[in-house]
Amino acid sequence: MAKVYEFLATGFEEVEALIPLDIMRRAGVDFKTVSVTGEKVVEGAHGVKIEADLLIEEADFSDADLLMLPGGLPGATNLNEHAGVKKALVEHNIRGKMIGAICAAPMVLGGLGMLEGKRATCYPGFEEYLEGAEYTHELCTVDGNITTGEGPAATFPYAYKLLEALTDKKTADGIADGMMYKHLMLK
Repeated sequence: MAKVYEFLATGFEEVEALIPLDIMRRAGVDFKTVSVTGEKVVEGAHGVKIEADLLIEEADFSDADLLMLPGGLPGATNLNEHAGVKKALVEHNIRGKMIGAICAAPMVLGGLGMLEGKRATCYPGFEEYLEGAEYTHELCTVDGNITTGEGPAATFPYAYKLLEALTDKKTADGIADGMMYKHLMLK
């Protein structure tokens, strides 16, 4: 079973954190939220409070298939300032494992040099933080082990792309069909 850890910092974008969690858990992925605040309860950008599964201090990411960063402000900034998040990302990237970042969160990857020579997307206005990357302005961009999403409305395609990479197309399509995703795309 695939294993995913998603970092939550104060001010995370709720949609970008919870939609991937829901989609992946529906598919049977072992998906854990990780608080980087020192407290299990983390408040999002719009006042929604989530109880994380783990504190970063108690997490071991050596078994992770995917590390995820939701955007939101000041959530992405807080992730970008957290040494433990950066250490986990660098070690994960060295192993060639998957990393997902959406909205403003690709700034963390850019600052670590992980986007150098890659194609990436982010929330409009944050392009300068995609250091060394070719900005695509796509809803979702996959380049090697890095998947980036543009913002809240891109969360569904972003999550399905990551799920497909973790499992297979049939599984991702099955979850998308069950959630009536194709109806959304036809409107």
